[in-house]
Amino acid sequence: MGILTYAATVSLDGYAADADGDFQWSAPGDAVFAVHVDRMADVSVEVLGRKTYALMTYWESYPDDDEHPLPEREFARRWQGIEKVVASSTLTHDDLVSGRDRLLPDLSLDELRRIVDGAAGVVEIFGPTVAAAAIRAGLVEEFQFFVVPKMVGGGLRALPDDVHLDLSLVEYRPFDDGTVQLRYRPRR
Repeated sequence: MGILTYAATVSLDGYAADADGDFQWSAPGDAVFAVHVDRMADVSVEVLGRKTYALMTYWESYPDDDEHPLPEREFARRWQGIEKVVASSTLTHDDLVSGRDRLLPDLSLDELRRIVDGAAGVVEIFGPTVAAAAIRAGLVEEFQFFVVPKMVGGGLRALPDDVHLDLSLVEYRPFDDGTVQLRYRPRR
């Protein structure tokens, strides 16, 4: 049985993307990227929506040669080994890039529970839109935020507005670029 986590890179004012949909301001520096590489070692299943899936297909064909940075090659290797569950009513099976990927036209909370119960290790739900229902339902067992020292003034919120949770801080890690990693777990 796995555990459900939600990870997001967010602006100081709580957005995962700005009002134009841009998130380039959140690109990690080397130290933060190394943490993401390490995190992927524990993830067995990644649950994501259509847009995030399309964005992350970049890593499916990342070259594994000496001309490319070792941390990025390692992230790509780990990403390629993770089972992906894509929640989308508009994609088709032909849009999937790997035989490990699974398409769900509708990700119900019951289906998400089955995914987590059947997983060995961490199930990460990736993307604020696809994660919103799980967060509202209290299914997320760990939140991991990478807070970037920028304010973008609006856009796609990293967390739904209508959620009330009591969380405990389990880890705090600052980086030289001003980014802070925060890990929280719900108080039970």
